[in-house]
Amino acid sequence: MASMHQFRSFTLAAALATAASAALLAGIAQAEDLRVGTQMKLMTLDPHYADLNENNSLLSHIYERLVNQDEQLNPKPGLAVSWRRLSETTWELKLRQGVAFHDGSAFTAKDVVYSIERIRDFLKPPSGGFQSYTQAIKAVTAPDPMTVVIETSESAPTLPLSLTSIFIMKDRADGFAKTEALNAGSTPVGTGPYKFKSWQSGEVLTLTRNDAYWGGAPAWDNVVFRVIESPAARVAALTTGDVDVADYIPARDVAGLQQRGKKVESTAAARSNFLQFDIGRENAPSVTDQTGEAIANPFRDKRVRQALTLATDRPFIADRILLGYGTAAAQLFPAGLAGTSANLTVSPPDYEQAKALLAEAGYPDGFRVVLAGPGGRYPGDSESLQSVAQNWARIGVKVQPIVAPFSVFATKRSNGEYPVWYGGCSGEAVTFCLGALLGTANDDAGTGSLNYGKYSNPAFDQLLAEAMDMDDGPERNAAIAQATEAVLADYPVIPLYHFHLIVGHGDKVGDYAVHPRGWTTAMQASPATK
Repeated sequence: MASMHQFRSFTLAAALATAASAALLAGIAQAEDLRVGTQMKLMTLDPHYADLNENNSLLSHIYERLVNQDEQLNPKPGLAVSWRRLSETTWELKLRQGVAFHDGSAFTAKDVVYSIERIRDFLKPPSGGFQSYTQAIKAVTAPDPMTVVIETSESAPTLPLSLTSIFIMKDRADGFAKTEALNAGSTPVGTGPYKFKSWQSGEVLTLTRNDAYWGGAPAWDNVVFRVIESPAARVAALTTGDVDVADYIPARDVAGLQQRGKKVESTAAARSNFLQFDIGRENAPSVTDQTGEAIANPFRDKRVRQALTLATDRPFIADRILLGYGTAAAQLFPAGLAGTSANLTVSPPDYEQAKALLAEAGYPDGFRVVLAGPGGRYPGDSESLQSVAQNWARIGVKVQPIVAPFSVFATKRSNGEYPVWYGGCSGEAVTFCLGALLGTANDDAGTGSLNYGKYSNPAFDQLLAEAMDMDDGPERNAAIAQATEAVLADYPVIPLYHFHLIVGHGDKVGDYAVHPRGWTTAMQASPATK
């Protein structure tokens, strides 16, 4: 899942929904090659080994999923055209007719059984890979070639959402494919709109279009992904015309690209960046009174957390630091996505009320604290720490910002060396971040994996569990929103902003549909009309 597993996959609703639309675009403009400069470095050709953003993005050209996600992250048909619950623990999926793998063989239910069982029973990657999505699956069977029945060990009302993260591989008579063999040169065979052509690990992935794709031939003849990790280098490559599309453009470079005739598209990411408190310990490190004497952990007091929230100028970060390519956050996903609340809004800072709350909590003179975060991992990360430090100084809380490379920061955070820190979370649904970040740590329930502050709120845990046990739909979304409102009223974190995903493109591309999950695919790029 998300941060922990760094990100899942999708097939873009409107732009990717059916490749029939891609075929139409291909007919409007003579098909051409597409060159993409991306920060995403493909780590493996095994679609089930590493649940990472870059793998899920790039391999979605070759492989497909049973269920896709639309732009609001709701499930929609993919290789499965429909699904229904036969009982509390049984699901039936009807598969899409007329789908063929790249080698010409027909897609059937046996391929689904093979793929799920390969993840659940065969692969043992260090991080757990995709096994969290198959954990609840007790058995998967194929009563006929176009029907799959999945039996779960317990009620799994959101099973279709889990299936949005599983690529379907071709069944093999010789058993489960080994990751080493897939990476060693055997050609990946999927049902996707593009076929594998070549791969240089960490450098280049080349694809060619699948003319026999079930949704119609895709828009581009060939697609070349060049790994360009430096944002400045990606911008330069787009500026000079070396690439047609460049992803993860820094906001500071948007105006320059537009002046040079390049187009820029953006949308708020399905994620949040936030400040997280150490709440579990009686004494937090690097927290003192104004004379430097250690004090008991002030963040265990809700009034202190509320005061710091009131003193944080989130609109300033979004408007000034992110140059408008960010949205001030009041919750974990941008409002409007499935499970978010329309009642949570961002207000300007209220320093006087914040001071009053600190005094009420026993800190009329404030205190001193270290605020830690990574530098350069997310847009606006280190700059946000400086902004927050200035905000909190106005209510007497003197902050020492500490910025470190992400690997160093993450290790120290895990070791409990910080009292307050900057973090980020994303996933295939807001429920992942709610459970991982704010749920009480519980391995059996699968919650608390990102809860480094050891926050625990049994009432919230119950509300979230009840919402998670509901079938997908408006009622479930409303229950998730209610749970969100309840937990954020306790101020366990300060949501800061949802940064915007920015993609630039040249004249060859008429439009690029940016998805809130942040993948970079050729299916999102529409050729310009001639």
